[in-house]
Amino acid sequence: MSITTDAQALLPDLVALRRTLHAAPEVGLQLPATQATVLAQLEGLGLEITTGTDTTSVVAVLRGAHEGPVVLLRGDMDGLPVVERTGLEFASTNGAMHACGHDLHTAGLVGAARLLAARRDELHGSVVFMFQPGEEGYGGAKIMIDEGVLDAAGTRPVAAYGIHVTPGVPGVFAMRPGPAMASSSTLHIRIVGEGGHGSLPSSAYDPVPALTETVSALQSMVTRRFSVFDPVVLTVTQLSAGEAINVIPDSASLGATVRALSDESLETLAVETERIASGIAAAHGCRAEVEFDTVYPVTKNDPGTTAGAMMTLSDVFGPGRVQTMPEPRMGSEDFSFVLHEVPGTFVFLQATPAELDPATVAYNHSPRVLFDDSVLGDQAAALAALALSHLGVPASA
Repeated sequence: MSITTDAQALLPDLVALRRTLHAAPEVGLQLPATQATVLAQLEGLGLEITTGTDTTSVVAVLRGAHEGPVVLLRGDMDGLPVVERTGLEFASTNGAMHACGHDLHTAGLVGAARLLAARRDELHGSVVFMFQPGEEGYGGAKIMIDEGVLDAAGTRPVAAYGIHVTPGVPGVFAMRPGPAMASSSTLHIRIVGEGGHGSLPSSAYDPVPALTETVSALQSMVTRRFSVFDPVVLTVTQLSAGEAINVIPDSASLGATVRALSDESLETLAVETERIASGIAAAHGCRAEVEFDTVYPVTKNDPGTTAGAMMTLSDVFGPGRVQTMPEPRMGSEDFSFVLHEVPGTFVFLQATPAELDPATVAYNHSPRVLFDDSVLGDQAAALAALALSHLGVPASA
């Protein structure tokens, strides 16, 4: 039977698994209940399993009957500190939520493991299944790399794949070569002056106007120092200064999230933010302390691997269900750490419930976001097919 037929036979079990995970999300790097659920789901598949030391990760290696390359498939497992407001029968009640669809990613990867384990005798090579905690700002992929996930099968993967659900017409896959998602950086600026009485600003070095000028200058920098064809997003989300209404504070601070689509832009951002903040602070008789830290690098899809992925998924699901993304997304993803080490592709799978309008539904990270878990069979089949494209087995087998 075909990979899609086998996957649809697994669908009821995968839906049940997804809903179990959805009802009890865990946040961060330590997901003991989620890890236990995944380990139970992998029992009996003949996989070589190791667990993380600094995280509750799971790495499972499937060795085919024949020699060949290694392919890595990844699914992230963590939720978000969001109080769920979907009204689903299986909604979380513990104050956290799978608001980014990682419950589907985990269930889909379990399905891929089952599909590929059933084809072990035909596989020319091995598959590494990467069940990852801590994607939502904790850098779990980087920790797993440091702990050896890329060498789990003995040799490095020739390709790595991940699939992420997103709003849109259910069952449609989308990807693009090159930058697919932006880097994520944090910017913290502290303007240090000399406080005083609010009625006598001439006797102080007021950091507040220096900070407000810095906010405006940062926005202008984005439009003047960067090409519109290599976009940058800088959003100031935190402002802090003083507590007493009649006191000029000694210091004022801002925090911002910064997104970029190239390493060159990242390097320029680090230089320009320091230059602007220091210059404005000096003009006000103050000084600036600037911290620019990159949390996740740009998610870059390998062009050759992406072309192959589009061909494979078009063969399996039909060309009408595979699209090229017209532009990158300015969100970030820590699968980027894997793609900086291994050629691969990050794929989006649209999963808005059919009765809802994809143009108006809540987006990922919303407490009201909804995903149609009927896509799980196709998600599992797609991951398995992408692995099979490197292991000498047609997806129709």
